[in-house]
Amino acid sequence: ISPHVSARLYLPKNTNNSTQKLPIFVYYHGGALVLGSAFFNAYQRYLNVLVSESNAIAISVEYRLAPEHDVTTIYEDAWTALQWVASHASEKKFTSGNEDPWVKNYGDFSRLSVIGDSAGGNIVYHMAMRAGREGGVNEKVAINGSIYVCPYLLVPLENIEQNVSYKNWIIISSPSEAGLHSPLINPLAENGPSLSQLGCSRMLLCFAEKDEYIPKEIGVRFVEGVKKSGWKGDLELIEVEDEGHCFQLAYPETEKSQNLIKRFAAFIQLK
Repeated sequence: ISPHVSARLYLPKNTNNSTQKLPIFVYYHGGALVLGSAFFNAYQRYLNVLVSESNAIAISVEYRLAPEHDVTTIYEDAWTALQWVASHASEKKFTSGNEDPWVKNYGDFSRLSVIGDSAGGNIVYHMAMRAGREGGVNEKVAINGSIYVCPYLLVPLENIEQNVSYKNWIIISSPSEAGLHSPLINPLAENGPSLSQLGCSRMLLCFAEKDEYIPKEIGVRFVEGVKKSGWKGDLELIEVEDEGHCFQLAYPETEKSQNLIKRFAAFIQLK
């Protein structure tokens, strides 16, 4: 996509002709913003399942990582990938050598979702915020839905300073952002943008009851903040009992994972 950004693309098997338009989702992998890859086997396996279930095109983004790069660089890479996807909405058959025929021929840009687990959920939040500020991804394409799976977001909670996710943030963030005052990690920060600016029509948040990294209370607080902000879209919160952080990625074949993937697929399909 660019000198610093690449992606792995997925196309459902049952595509018969180029007139069949499919939903698109851009996927951002997890890994605390410091590790992970779109090319890891776990993501290959998981996205094969999600693409098949949702009958959608997926663009799984490879972005640069902290601490070698500033956290804001990660958001720039993620936005670069999202804009690349949206650039395919041009009605011209092909406008550059950097276009992909799967995205161009099969993509339904009215059904563009952004999805991320853990650190990827943090990225999804910032993509939706930027799309809100800029009036869409580009002049033709807006984000329809956003899915946050155990998102790496933090808010002031009792003993949150003892949480490994908090300690990681202190290490990888710049000195001016190293704390819960930073809207990069805390969507409810006083100096952050209003959540009413989230640039998507629908949101689905998923938290795990026994998440060892991201307390489920963060999901509740985030939802309350979105509702109080006056955001106009549809919002749903899912809490999965007796499961840990991003369980659906590690064990996509279990019943709870399958049920959750079906929920995601239904969300992706909607306009």
